[in-house]
Amino acid sequence: MGFGGIGPVQLIIILVIVLLIFGTKKLRNFGGDLGGAIKGFKKAVKEEENPELDKETQESSEEASANTTTQQAKKEKSSETNNAS
Repeated sequence: MGFGGIGPVQLIIILVIVLLIFGTKKLRNFGGDLGGAIKGFKKAVKEEENPELDKETQESSEEASANTTTQQAKKEKSSETNNAS
């Protein structure tokens, strides 16, 4: 038995269904967003433990996250354009 009475075969079937519904691109984006959220959470926890961080470090990380958001928006627009064609 696996997780909560679900065996490995059922987990594989669920994974295949999720891939068919969402597709690999959306799952990849979701994984990237989830990773970014975890990274942000860890950073916030670290800042709580050490409030003496440089203001420059905080500003540079804010710029990096803004750039990442802009790049993701551009990718989404280009994929929407490609899907519309």
